[in-house]
Amino acid sequence: MPKAYSSSNALLHRGLITAIASFFVLIALIFQANAQEVLAQVQSTTDGTVTDGSNSQKKIDKLDDQTAELVMEYRAAVRQLDELREYNGQLEKLIKAQREEMVKIRQEIEDVTTIDRTIIPHMFKMIDGLEAFVNLDTPFLIDERKARVARLRELMDRSDANPAEKYRKILEAFEIENEYGRTIEAYEGELTVEGVERTVNFLRLGRVSWLYQTLDGEESGVWSQAAGDWVDLDGDFDAEIRTNLRIAREQAAPNLMVVPLFGANGGN
Repeated sequence: MPKAYSSSNALLHRGLITAIASFFVLIALIFQANAQEVLAQVQSTTDGTVTDGSNSQKKIDKLDDQTAELVMEYRAAVRQLDELREYNGQLEKLIKAQREEMVKIRQEIEDVTTIDRTIIPHMFKMIDGLEAFVNLDTPFLIDERKARVARLRELMDRSDANPAEKYRKILEAFEIENEYGRTIEAYEGELTVEGVERTVNFLRLGRVSWLYQTLDGEESGVWSQAAGDWVDLDGDFDAEIRTNLRIAREQAAPNLMVVPLFGANGGN
């Protein structure tokens, strides 16, 4: 082979090698640039994924808190519902009992109305009888006793007093009149004697005898129911009446009382 040809081939061979090497260097540089860009993209994607994951975790945590709060509210609502059901059940029992009580009260009102229609006329008859008795009885404490009867008639006209209270007051008046027949009493009062009004001592021995004596003890008299007036005793019982007044006032020991009496025909 000629020497000149060999030198040319060697130069061509070195040039080819250089070109190939340059090509591979260029390829390497291009690949490196692309790799860096891809790596940057991957890094950016990774950072975004991490950020998205953090946000998602926050949302999940928030949803967990809301779910827990809703569960607590639900459980509280269930407890409240159970309590309301129990309360409503108790109210139903109370309402049932009240309805039964209303029926009972309504029946009692009807019964009371029936009783009122029967007893009220009876009470008026009792008052009429009491008034007649007072007018016919020995007239001791007559103003007080007539005033008591008048108060009973006023009570019967009052709408704020129930029949039970009215009946009780009438019975009290009868009891007071009954007590007069079993007790003795001494008290001062005004009495017109022979046209002159004087202060005297009255002595009541049940309904057996009603007497008076002047404050000086010098004049005495006894009530005659038959005559409807006082009868002067002419000093016959002055001492006995003075003693009886002291006994009635508990100023002397109890003892046998001597008093004048009138028979049915008005005789002494």
